[in-house]
Amino acid sequence: MAVAGREGKPGTRWPRAFRRGPGGGRRRGWLLTGLGVVTAGLLALHRFVPNAPGRLGSLLESFLFWLGPFTVLLLLCAAVRRARAALLALLLPAAAWTLSFGPLLLPAPPPGARELTVLQHNVADDNADPEGTARALADSGADLIALQELVDPALAVYRQALAPRYPYHSVQGTVGLWSRHPLTGARALDIRPRDITEPWRRALRAEVRTPYGEVAAYVVHLPSVRLGPGGLGSARRDESAALLGGILAAEASARVVLAGDLNGTVDDRGLAPLTSRLAAPERGLALSYPAALPLARIDQVLARGAHVPAVRTLPATGSDHLPVLVRVSLHGPTRP
Repeated sequence: MAVAGREGKPGTRWPRAFRRGPGGGRRRGWLLTGLGVVTAGLLALHRFVPNAPGRLGSLLESFLFWLGPFTVLLLLCAAVRRARAALLALLLPAAAWTLSFGPLLLPAPPPGARELTVLQHNVADDNADPEGTARALADSGADLIALQELVDPALAVYRQALAPRYPYHSVQGTVGLWSRHPLTGARALDIRPRDITEPWRRALRAEVRTPYGEVAAYVVHLPSVRLGPGGLGSARRDESAALLGGILAAEASARVVLAGDLNGTVDDRGLAPLTSRLAAPERGLALSYPAALPLARIDQVLARGAHVPAVRTLPATGSDHLPVLVRVSLHGPTRP
């Protein structure tokens, strides 16, 4: 009768997966090495990953940041296995990730002379605590507040709570802009995808008369994306981004600030019509969605005629998004 014993004794019945036969450690080392090379390639060459079928390129770029923690996990496995070749190979994705995302982790520079602070927040149309959300927004101290998913009766709550500190505001459809500085020329923008026939106003433009000169301010809410069996469903978002990119290309103002729920990260090629024309934050990760366990920053503040020194998240509100507070440093002379 065979009995269980230590490895190597007659009668041992260890499952094959647990046997350390000749070369088993080497095989695991080569697997880690291969994963390291593939991860490095995805980080460095993600623009070459095709977007069809299923918009795989956009899907990869939406979660590109997380290849860094994945690389750390592989490094730990390689260290435990003492797989030297794998450790060396994994330096490649570590270096690629550091080049791409490392600068975001550096300390933000001190505030400049011509800075605005912009708060971007999708307040959620099912927010159970609009009063608490409005108080948090008012206490932020931002110069501009851009909001999405503004619906009745919560809209009246935001108007009332923000009015004492933000006397200027415009709401177009379900997006709104509140400002400490005068607003002029506020109007809705048409970025509706072709297949949407019902009323749909989710973008506005206004001119802000700041102490440093006029700024064209945009507030937008691009269509949602869905992940399903067919891949990333982002066709509507990409179409709206292209329409908005055309509007920005014709924008006459030298200084532009765009704030919105873009339903995409700044690495996602679907937002290239915007990110190719506007500067993204230089410091800060500020993962904003979902609020309970943030995986990506899809709430963005981008700028032209300015740079964006830093972004950070604020504490959770009643929304499924976290608010993001962004510093925008304007270029050009101050107004006399």
